[in-house]
Amino acid sequence: MFVRTGYFTGDPARLGKALDGLSAEAVGLLSAEPGYRGFGLFANRELGIITMGSWWESARAERDSDAKLGGRRAELVAPFAGTVAVDVWEAAAFAPPGEGGPGAGFRLVRAEFDPAAADRLVGVFREQALPALERMDGFVGGALLIQRDRGRASVGAIFRDRAALAASRGPQAEARAKVTAAAGVTVRSVEEFEVVVLDRRPPQD
Repeated sequence: MFVRTGYFTGDPARLGKALDGLSAEAVGLLSAEPGYRGFGLFANRELGIITMGSWWESARAERDSDAKLGGRRAELVAPFAGTVAVDVWEAAAFAPPGEGGPGAGFRLVRAEFDPAAADRLVGVFREQALPALERMDGFVGGALLIQRDRGRASVGAIFRDRAALAASRGPQAEARAKVTAAAGVTVRSVEEFEVVVLDRRPPQD
């Protein structure tokens, strides 16, 4: 599975218009493409940040969809975005998705690792991080995304509501410390967002 993410920053006063456009169009556009498996749209309205991720069955499905839809994505975020970053990741490990949607909370952790130790990171995340997350009240779903060649990692965790997100800060911080020590990872940032759109599609037979 592959995930294309976007990270956009701009004037908070202009964020609402971009969110409205993405909310209205993104799922319809993406779900019409072969290999589509899901989409999440997240926002920090106070700081003026939008981040989103679309999930794809294969690298080819991700590339083909981006070639077709990248222009429309740029148009939708243009009124807001002063900075734009689009990345493609391998979905190395993820929890089976639960129920979640608008009103839920999303925590994003970015980290770096030795590219030679990618498999070690994936193993530690599966064996330690995911079970720890799944024990937290209100946990809806989570994933480890990696760029093996560049030694970059992105961990996302979704919680039922903002109260559950807040309550999970301590437990997740404790789990994060243990995992980073075991996997030799350097954490670069921790951010929180509201969930605006969350769409999941089951694998096709």
